[in-house]
Amino acid sequence: MIKLCVGAASVEDLLQWQRIHAPGGPWVMRTRQTPKRAADLVDGGSLYRVFKGVILCRQAILAVDTLGEGVTARCEVTLDPTPVRVAPTPRRAFQGWRYLQAADAPQDLSAEGFGDMPQALARRLREAGAW
Repeated sequence: MIKLCVGAASVEDLLQWQRIHAPGGPWVMRTRQTPKRAADLVDGGSLYRVFKGVILCRQAILAVDTLGEGVTARCEVTLDPTPVRVAPTPRRAFQGWRYLQAADAPQDLSAEGFGDMPQALARRLREAGAW
């Protein structure tokens, strides 16, 4: 699953939001509709986050629950609280969330893979075709 991260310019901003709004608690993303492929998402799926047009991290999906019925129904997606940084990947704006095919998902970054590289530098290297 892929979703825009509105209000946060970086992974650090997202983590700061979590420290303020959900300290020590589960990380829950709320959405209007329950994904039809919820079972697939829980079985090893992740939520990929897009910051200002670039996918920068993912969080493992732990549970997908529907609350309420009819027009009041809502979905809660419980996420692993620790984001995993991924290779910065450009992505056009869209509304809501979308399914992301495994073949299109960016690779995870490790410390050896320049995971702590500043976002601006990583974007420049990718645009130049050097990364």
